[in-house]
Amino acid sequence: MTRARPLVAAVALAALLAGCGTATAGAGPTSAPPATPSASATPSATPTTEPTTIRIASLRGPTTMGLVQLMAAADAGEARHDYEVTMYGTPDEVVPKIVQGEVDVALLPANLAAVLYHRTKGQVQVAAINTLGMLEVLESGTTVDDLGDLEGRTVYSTGKGATPEHVLAYLLESHGLDPATDVDIEFRSEATEVAALLAAEPGAIGVLPQPYATVLTTQHPEVRTALRLNDEWGALMPGAAMVTGVVLVRRQFAEENPAAFDEFLTDYEASTTFTTTHPDQAAPLVVDAGIAPSVVVAEAAIPACNITYLEGDELVATLGGYLAVLLEADPASIGGSLPGDDFYHRR
Repeated sequence: MTRARPLVAAVALAALLAGCGTATAGAGPTSAPPATPSASATPSATPTTEPTTIRIASLRGPTTMGLVQLMAAADAGEARHDYEVTMYGTPDEVVPKIVQGEVDVALLPANLAAVLYHRTKGQVQVAAINTLGMLEVLESGTTVDDLGDLEGRTVYSTGKGATPEHVLAYLLESHGLDPATDVDIEFRSEATEVAALLAAEPGAIGVLPQPYATVLTTQHPEVRTALRLNDEWGALMPGAAMVTGVVLVRRQFAEENPAAFDEFLTDYEASTTFTTTHPDQAAPLVVDAGIAPSVVVAEAAIPACNITYLEGDELVATLGGYLAVLLEADPASIGGSLPGDDFYHRR
């Protein structure tokens, strides 16, 4: 089954799009009606091992957009395991639940996974990459054409201590700007707060992830995407990938339930493939989950979210290269050093 769909998120987005002011950060998961199962839900499958309860913490946004087919199957009683999905507003809400063993799997920012590996002395592993770069610089105006244009400006952003902060700082430094002195970066706890500021303030600049960027630009044409940070990252390091989100698992759970966890990964990969190849069918499930305010917005946002599924050698090479860049930029952003080889779960 799935639990705690955040209806408050949909309400906050609806208020934002109507120009009703700033949304407040959620205090945790909130309940909403479950998604209505449809023909797009994963067909029932028989587990090859004992049916297992797998407690999954996800974040409101693209990582959960890749999970919606599996969530619908769980709601319909058609999933081969008992997938209990709870969605949260910020990574800070999920971290203690992983550390205390209250969840088994978490969909979290890539750098935070490395921090948790060090904090727990190797008791967590990364099993897959689920999203690549999806951060955009948006402007209510037409003055920003490259990162150098941010000098002396105020930039609103979410993600302090997480991927948005570290990626933006690294890219600004690569353009000769000190993010501490040359740019006034003001952090907000939730993306909806940044979006509300951009909608309300002419000339405002902000950094937003998808699908919030598409929600905002669809409903407020005066706000445009000025820069895609994934493009800026690729221009700086050709062939490298900016990793946004990963699938984290408690080592103990993976070791005690290897077959069930492998089947979850198979089901999750199928769910991400469904979302990316059938955005028209995934969009209603994204709306039901409270991630986007309408099917039209959800379908438009899915291609921009860089939802993916990478595991095995591709996971190690892609994530390892990304963490190495963050280590050079700010060792604290990944917990002080690169994780060991046991950081990567292989099946």
